Order: sequence, then C-alpha cells, then structure tokens
Amino acid sequence: MSPKPRSLPGREVLSILHRFGFEVHSQKSSHAKLRRLAPSGGKQTLTVPIHDEIDPGTMHAIVRQAARFIPEEELHSYFFTD
Repeated sequence: MSPKPRSLPGREVLSILHRFGFEVHSQKSSHAKLRRLAPSGGKQTLTVPIHDEIDPGTMHAIVRQAARFIPEEELHSYFFTD
C-alpha cells in the first residue's frame, strides 16, 4: 500500500522546501517557482501552488519533482503519513 500524502497548505510546503535550501525565485498568480543552486553550480527549480490545501495528486507531483534533487526518504516524513 502506498503512503498517504498529508493535507498541507502551499505556504507550509514552501517552508518545508526552504529547509532543503529552496528559495522563492518568482511567483505568478498562485504558483511559486522555487530555486536553489546545486553543489555542481546548476540551478534546481520546483513549482508549488500556493493554495489553502494541496490536492493529494498535486502533492505526489511536488514530491516527485523534489525527489529529483532531494532523497525521497528525506522528504517522506514531511509530506506523507505513515
């Protein structure tokens, strides 16, 4: 059985990703682009909706995006219930 995503507001997701070094780079309407520099010097970008509550499918998509840059096991406790 796959883990169930937590119901989180977009601002809390921004706060969690900030702990991993992401900063808001730009915002257009209700979506924020977050960016951090990789150790190699490359730019890593994520897009997060700033909604009161993020849908479970959207939460999975955010975690999939973030898992390209952050080990999934480090993200799990923030975004999923056990």
